[in-house]
Amino acid sequence: MRAKIAATLLAAVTATTLIAAPATASAPAPPAPAAPSGVAAPSGLVPAQPSPEEVGAALRRIARDSHGRVRLGVIGRTNDDRPVRLASVGNGPVRLLYVTQQHGDEPLGTPAAIRALWTLGVPRTPWHRWLLGRITLDIVVQANPDGAVLDQRWNNDPTASGPYTNPGVGYDINRFHNPLTPIEDNPVPEARAILRHWQATRPAIVVDYHMQGRYVQPDGRETTASMLWPTSPLAGADAVARSRRVAVLNYDAMTYLAGANVSRYPGELYEGIARNAYGILGSASVLIELSNLPADRTEFQIRTAYTSMLATARTAADGSWKRIDPARADAIPPRGPALPPDPAAQPEMHPAGVG
Repeated sequence: MRAKIAATLLAAVTATTLIAAPATASAPAPPAPAAPSGVAAPSGLVPAQPSPEEVGAALRRIARDSHGRVRLGVIGRTNDDRPVRLASVGNGPVRLLYVTQQHGDEPLGTPAAIRALWTLGVPRTPWHRWLLGRITLDIVVQANPDGAVLDQRWNNDPTASGPYTNPGVGYDINRFHNPLTPIEDNPVPEARAILRHWQATRPAIVVDYHMQGRYVQPDGRETTASMLWPTSPLAGADAVARSRRVAVLNYDAMTYLAGANVSRYPGELYEGIARNAYGILGSASVLIELSNLPADRTEFQIRTAYTSMLATARTAADGSWKRIDPARADAIPPRGPALPPDPAAQPEMHPAGVG
């Protein structure tokens, strides 16, 4: 039965009707205009591992084709003077923030974000007017453009030294969101830009998209994605509960709509990790890790992230995520052991548990 449900809903994803689906069977959404079909974003907007120039060109195309509904900005600059790009859509009171590619060698969230911006911003239907009147979605698209160019985890900073760095190479951006450190003392320009944007907008939900290696599920299937909410003891109970609700809605969307095999990520407690930091600051905060599958599954992984992005936006618009039981997060299975290296896959994105 599960396989039949997943197959049916996966077909709906292909037609882009997923954007009308409720986050869970137990939390039906209030009435809303019917979501359009046949408005799936073009798959060729950017390649799977886009350069900063390709990202910029795709965003400009979407802004033009959306007649300004997708708005572009720059929230900071890297050490190599590349822009940290922000794309926004919607004018509603519920603020969302997605971040992609903090680690430069973990690219697949970026093409997914560009497709999501096209799907939400370019068509103009009653459903789109309904959704975009309720949310404002900001996406930091390719947060680490220098690392993307160098195909490395870190940003580019030859002066980097100390914890969470590759000395002489750069900083791990996703360890420098520490809310206990004054922003002006943060040595990482990309993290400073995201923190300042958070302070300016106070988003209700933050979702951070990464990639991981290859692992098995407890039932023996291969993991295709993992997720986690704030685990730092500094995060308040209310923010953790809201984060767990967002994790469950993403688990349901990725499992039943995209056909993903989703597990719980074994993350650290350190408060400087974005997942923890933005939970400490009060957002519902979730990490999503796409597994680094062979090249013939790349499109599947991009669609998994795209599904997550649209489902989060949709349930934020109608408020249905707030009715999810956060205790359901406990049923997300833990990630299993790593698989042996596969020559068909890219090199492992990062070691176990250090997203």
